[in-house]
Amino acid sequence: MARTPSAPATPAQRAASAAKGGVSLGVEAESSPYDAWLLHVPDADAAPPRVLHEIAEVFAQYRDGTARREAARRAAGRDLLALVAAEAEPDLLGAALQAAGLPAGGPYRVVTATDGDALAEALGHLEGARWAAGPGGAVLYEGPDAANAGGADAAGEAATADLADRLRAVWPLLQACAEPGAGLRLGVGARTASAEGLRASLCQARFALTAADEAVAVRGVEQLDTLAELLSGVPPEVRGVYGARTLGSLGDGMLRETLEVFLANNCSWTRTAEALHLHVNTVHYRIERVEALTGRDLSHLDHKLDLYAALRC
Repeated sequence: MARTPSAPATPAQRAASAAKGGVSLGVEAESSPYDAWLLHVPDADAAPPRVLHEIAEVFAQYRDGTARREAARRAAGRDLLALVAAEAEPDLLGAALQAAGLPAGGPYRVVTATDGDALAEALGHLEGARWAAGPGGAVLYEGPDAANAGGADAAGEAATADLADRLRAVWPLLQACAEPGAGLRLGVGARTASAEGLRASLCQARFALTAADEAVAVRGVEQLDTLAELLSGVPPEVRGVYGARTLGSLGDGMLRETLEVFLANNCSWTRTAEALHLHVNTVHYRIERVEALTGRDLSHLDHKLDLYAALRC
């Protein structure tokens, strides 16, 4: 929201409510769902309609020029991300970084999203940030002159959390603008000291994006600190195959339930029997059946992890 000098200062929420009165004209230009422009006059009789339409047309011409410049920026960002994904030579990456308006020296970080327009809009809300965005991804420069720089490498994890938190604060606003069921999600890769590490940061950001869900729509790769969160980044199609291959023979009946409770109780026979209201011998028999059907020995830690991961999948 911007205002002319004679317009009273108005909080955004009150302005949104006030915009329902008076006259509002759409500024016609190419735009995404996240950056529609309106020309609003509180008093419907303040100016002739012809004048208002002419003013809106002036804004539309300005927006067209802005859109052309943004398209050129996006093209440079798209080329940069393509080179990063292709593991291009350092010289090519350096030239692409400069063409995209970023310094040739790091550190950098890659961010990916399910919607490129939403990502660009979100990054535009990071004060002082320097970035180049393409379809579904962006490279952020995090050098000493960037507002979100975190200093030494030891501070990288804190910087990732800070960046994810800042993006997380903006993301609900974009979700409210998106089409129902759009499922906007965002993944943040780890910081890399130089351009040579951009490929790794891109892979990390894509993995974190896969791990993001409705509950946590913005995920930083360094915040995946449990086995369940790690597995959530594995594509659902892969998780489904692993779970079916490992547990399929158990079905969804009493053997699977017994295994779940047994693992949840740290493989304690007594606590499992109490939780299921069974005799301990019955628990022993069922777990023996589980081991026979899955080919795993639950006295071995790695076999326990195999079955636990399959249940999580």
